[in-house]
Amino acid sequence: MRSAFARYGMDIASALPYTIECIYPDRPLTAEIVTALRVGYLRGADLWHITVALHLNATRPGAVAFITLDERQRAVAASLGLPT
Repeated sequence: MRSAFARYGMDIASALPYTIECIYPDRPLTAEIVTALRVGYLRGADLWHITVALHLNATRPGAVAFITLDERQRAVAASLGLPT
């Protein structure tokens, strides 16, 4: 999201009615990566975003709203039960 806002010269802090948190997992997310790849192939950062969302959703159910403009990433997120 930050990258997209920067690309269009927008200030993310004033453009959104909510905050965006950075997530720093305290363990490897290997299990979430395997789970996501079973649903569909994703590349690098797209896969990482899904796995972090899965991790966060497991620790704080319902806390994740997954936002993406990428159709493949959205389909994988939806298949994994993440609200898109």
